[in-house]
Amino acid sequence: MIIGIGTDLCDIRRIESALERFGDRFLKRVFTVTEITRAQRRPHRMASSLAMSFAAKEACSKALGTGFRRGVHHNTMGVVHQPSGKPDMVLTDGALIRLTELTPDGKSASVHVSLTDEYPMANAVVVISAD
Repeated sequence: MIIGIGTDLCDIRRIESALERFGDRFLKRVFTVTEITRAQRRPHRMASSLAMSFAAKEACSKALGTGFRRGVHHNTMGVVHQPSGKPDMVLTDGALIRLTELTPDGKSASVHVSLTDEYPMANAVVVISAD
């Protein structure tokens, strides 16, 4: 059963600008160590990688039904990739609490993520299901 859907579109140029203007302060405030490390491995696509993660966080906050409040913040959600390259979301703290609140008793929640980019835009779709 689907318990939440969210989508977001992020302008990669906005991430490029924030990186130029705020550098590490921006990175550490918004992204997880895993997201930063993955993005830095491909310097020519760093902003694009971060923009997809940013869009995924926005989409996930919508799927959780809260936006960025009630303990759901950028740093409580992170995109990770399986060895195959498939993206997943890891939720912690307030985001994980909200996911638990949404999940019906006796069910297990899964967070499905789809990411894509075509300069200058990055897109993410998040579907939360309970099985």
